[in-house]
Amino acid sequence: MCRARLHLPILVSILFLAAALLPMFRSGAVNEEETTPGDAPFLVVLGIAQDAGYPQAGCRKECCADAWAEPGKRRHAVTVAIVDPRTRERWFLDCSPHFSAQLRELNRLAPPETFPGIDGIFPTHAHIGHYTGLLYLGREVMGTQGVPVYTMPRMRKFLEANGPWAQLVELGNITLRDLAAGETVKLNERLSLTPLLVPHRDEYSETVGFRVTGPSRSILYLPDIDKWTRWETDIAEVLQTVDVAYLDGTFFADGELPGRDMSRIPHPFIAESMKRFSGLHATERSKVRFLHLNHTNPALDPKSEATRAIEKAGHRVAEQGERVDL
Repeated sequence: MCRARLHLPILVSILFLAAALLPMFRSGAVNEEETTPGDAPFLVVLGIAQDAGYPQAGCRKECCADAWAEPGKRRHAVTVAIVDPRTRERWFLDCSPHFSAQLRELNRLAPPETFPGIDGIFPTHAHIGHYTGLLYLGREVMGTQGVPVYTMPRMRKFLEANGPWAQLVELGNITLRDLAAGETVKLNERLSLTPLLVPHRDEYSETVGFRVTGPSRSILYLPDIDKWTRWETDIAEVLQTVDVAYLDGTFFADGELPGRDMSRIPHPFIAESMKRFSGLHATERSKVRFLHLNHTNPALDPKSEATRAIEKAGHRVAEQGERVDL
């Protein structure tokens, strides 16, 4: 009896310790196929503006006045990142001139385990807002080694044959990997990506959009394209295959650039897209989020009539910093 009383406090302590440790053992035994809260891969929007960002260099017009005066209204050039919290992997879709700020923001949201913590970069095409951030990987800045850059055939030749991009290849700062239209790339066990060839001003490279597929959802990232009628694929059919679609919203409507023939800058106006999508079911229309907004686009102002018209049509303007679980 006396001996049992002496050991009772020890027994109680052991039971309390076991109860405290049990959740830790359970968390370590999670099935690798399951997705737990905070474990889901996700896409984060790191920029929503056209290649030059907002406000645009040299612009002294009313459209940029507020953004010059209030830094909080400024927006980076379009870029999104894909993150898998389970594996700590991170991929960039596009690599903009605002790469330094965008990488810093991504590091805040999903800190890397190693330097530089970039498991791949997928430029959509060779216009300045979509690949020039690669310069930051060079020896004058980060001096990275072997960062994978996935490219279509013409984009690869452009980078290999022209400085300063060729130096990144020669010094091993980046490693070029091939993409082919319609062929899926397996990022890891939970994520895959498929490039979709689209018509655009292809002076130096092809232009692609990307369909990203995760365990539960898929996302279309298509920041640049000519008019929808020039694409042999029906965008309405593509919308049916994804859960969220980030689409080219460069200009809101014709006449946005006074004195210029906007047919020579062939993007689908948001007004045209809204009309084209008006016959779709509300569920399909709600998938559309416009980005790649030119500094003249009134939809950059969340209180503008343009933004209200977009929302009334069942769509959205993408927000810098927004996140979509995959």
